[in-house]
Amino acid sequence: MWIADGRDDDRRLDEIERLAATRGVRVRRVDPARLAAEARTEAPQGVLARAEPLPAADLDTLLAAPAAFLIALDGVTDPGNLGAVLRVAGACGATGVVVPRHRAVAVTPAAAKAAAGAIEHVAIAPVGGIPAALDRAKRAGVWTVGLAAESDTSLFALPVADQPVLLVLGAEGAGLSRLARERCDLLVGIPMPGATDSLNVATAAAVACFEVVRRRTVA
Repeated sequence: MWIADGRDDDRRLDEIERLAATRGVRVRRVDPARLAAEARTEAPQGVLARAEPLPAADLDTLLAAPAAFLIALDGVTDPGNLGAVLRVAGACGATGVVVPRHRAVAVTPAAAKAAAGAIEHVAIAPVGGIPAALDRAKRAGVWTVGLAAESDTSLFALPVADQPVLLVLGAEGAGLSRLARERCDLLVGIPMPGATDSLNVATAAAVACFEVVRRRTVA
């Protein structure tokens, strides 16, 4: 682990260094510029840890969970949005996040920072394609629900929220791909009575996920 030298007044870094020492993690004080170059984020916060690659979760295992609650990202390319969705998933108790291996964002340093630690707790299942993953979900008895602004069905009337469910969110701007849209069991929209008619994908994920949480709590 690296900690930026010359920031002894930062109590958070002192605490991180203390915790690292108790767990046998070696700590080096390095020049802040060197740490910033290695961190590959716009605003590193004075500490950099090297860790093993994240383990890939198996989609079929996640789908087989009794109370499966998954989020699939169909073509999301912004690492900040991926990180924010992972943070939402961690907060709402989702059992996993499904992401395409190709033509979509991976877990980059920027995504990890936006996730605020959630990548250590949320199972991430890379798949060859979201439409095929939706077919696998159906065969496993998991409802696939796509968020589509033009849908006449309100998210707040979702009848399957208390059952195994996979929420599908589309790319920034483009929304759900045609194949993903066609393979969803249901399409729902978030009611927006205000002047703004769209939400950032991470915000939409938060609204949808916590509606599932609310309905499951009531049930």
